[in-house]
Amino acid sequence: MQKKIVVFTANYYPEDTAIGLYTSQFVNFLKDKNYDITVITGFPYYPQWKILEAYQSENSFFTEVIQGVTVIRYKQFVPKRINFLGRIMLMLSLCFGSIINIKKIKSCDAIICIVPFTINIIPAYLLKKRTKAKLWVHIQDFEFDLAFESGILSKNNFVIKSIRSLISIVEKILLKQADIVSSISYNMLEKAKNKVPKANLFYFPNWINSEQLNFKCLDKKHHYFNFEKFTLLYSGNVGEKQNWDLLLSLCSVVKDEEIEIIIVGDGSYLKTLKEKTEKYPFVKFFPLVPFEELPILLKSADVHFLFQKTDVLDSVMPSKLLGMLGSSKPCIITGNSNSEVARTFRENTIGFFFDNDDTKNILTAIEKIKNNNSFANELGVKASQYVKEKFLEEKILHAFENKLRTEI
Repeated sequence: MQKKIVVFTANYYPEDTAIGLYTSQFVNFLKDKNYDITVITGFPYYPQWKILEAYQSENSFFTEVIQGVTVIRYKQFVPKRINFLGRIMLMLSLCFGSIINIKKIKSCDAIICIVPFTINIIPAYLLKKRTKAKLWVHIQDFEFDLAFESGILSKNNFVIKSIRSLISIVEKILLKQADIVSSISYNMLEKAKNKVPKANLFYFPNWINSEQLNFKCLDKKHHYFNFEKFTLLYSGNVGEKQNWDLLLSLCSVVKDEEIEIIIVGDGSYLKTLKEKTEKYPFVKFFPLVPFEELPILLKSADVHFLFQKTDVLDSVMPSKLLGMLGSSKPCIITGNSNSEVARTFRENTIGFFFDNDDTKNILTAIEKIKNNNSFANELGVKASQYVKEKFLEEKILHAFENKLRTEI
């Protein structure tokens, strides 16, 4: 008998980055395994923080069928000012619309709720109570922990501290309603266990598919690049969780005219970053590329960089990291020394990881890669092999589906 599954998510196709991409991929995987899938979500808005033009004229409640999957949408509030209050308004708006949309679901066998929006568990739980279905909560980000750790919110404000305590209580109550709690890293699972000690935990990391690692395009170069330059690439969301001050510090000491820094993306911090880098002509900005172009883009770089704030500890595991490593090009990462990313880099020697904002060490790493092709190639190949061994789509999604099948 065909099993019915309802997926709650803030991000879904045609969003093709981060959570939207992974959710769309595993939903299509389940559909191909003959599950009956319904997705309850909002209108596509990420990472540009604006509802896509193709959807702007649709009614607030809108249902469509995408590749055989029924997608029930609500036109959520999307803030013009992307601050903490704006994010809360977006979450509450989507929660409201999802509560109304669950009335369209008559029955189901399992419910999968994708977090970073923890309050999205509320409509998922209400549907669970009505249908007696199993509830699986999958944590992609701990969005509130991230807001506090990254400095989006003041840590010393009494009101903010009180809000954090209240949010923590509500978060624990909601997570306790889940029959299964999964997350994308072992450290994030440990954080979930600390919040809900008796949770049924499952390791469900992000993945990379074989096509992304099949670089038949080796002789092609992406048109964003000037191949007379040694290029550092960042591709993804340009938001507050990244350490852009470190990039600015690095720009101030870069003197080699052969170096170019390319930033491909969109997000809440993009306008500010463009303004702050105006005096550095070697920093170039370009829009996100379609998903099918991503392998060529990633392979065209000489070095990938990802500067994370050092006080953010496993509230988020950067999804873009797998593509960076899988491209067979060297990576330079910064972040918390106790993070899972740091441990992975230390134990497997798959790139450079720095746990401080020392631009001198970063510049030294760049020069070492630039001046030693054999070292750069060896580092890139080792990173790609690691990704193939640990994070191939087929392996991860089959393990996920086996767990799902045993639980429903």
